[in-house]
Amino acid sequence: MYMIFPLGAGIFWTATYVLIIRAGLRDRTYGMPVVAFAASIGWEFTFTFVRPVPGVRAWINLTWFCLDLAIGYTIVRYGRREFPGLPPRLLLPSFIGVCALAYTAMELISRELDHGERHLSAFADNVLISALFLAMLAARGPRGQSVGIAVTKLLGTACASLAMLTVPEIDPRYDNGLMYFLYFSCLVLDLAYVWAMVAVRRRTAPAEQPD
Repeated sequence: MYMIFPLGAGIFWTATYVLIIRAGLRDRTYGMPVVAFAASIGWEFTFTFVRPVPGVRAWINLTWFCLDLAIGYTIVRYGRREFPGLPPRLLLPSFIGVCALAYTAMELISRELDHGERHLSAFADNVLISALFLAMLAARGPRGQSVGIAVTKLLGTACASLAMLTVPEIDPRYDNGLMYFLYFSCLVLDLAYVWAMVAVRRRTAPAEQPD
């Protein structure tokens, strides 16, 4: 029964990535905030290649990393129109720099605060991603986003949280107030994102219909 939740997290987050790629190509933009993308691919690179996890989780992380490369393509391909004040020649160096900083942050959090493990950095990353999705929606509207992305993202992170809460013998390092705060924050922010996406879609639906 316990393994249902890790499997659910893998399935729903994979669906989230696929929907982000689809929405980005459809709207000719990127569907994941740049800093959120950098943190995500930094985490996946760490636990796919630097400190790979065992079993099925290794294949899930590799799948996410490959899908993130496709999201990265949409950022490089369409990012210039989203940052009109940034000289075009600086877009790619800036993007690479942000990714390098995010990878370093994920590595240091894991090594210095999480004993080389992945859980604290994963949920801290998820809180950041959830907050940035809300910020992106507020900044530019629903372009590159969808209710499906919001729902699968909510379900994926909820499954990950439930996996930690129902593990038969939880490591005492993760049975603490900080981790519970991260679970709760992810849930609240993801619910807010679903509500906001539904509200924005309802408000803009008439304007998007053909005359």
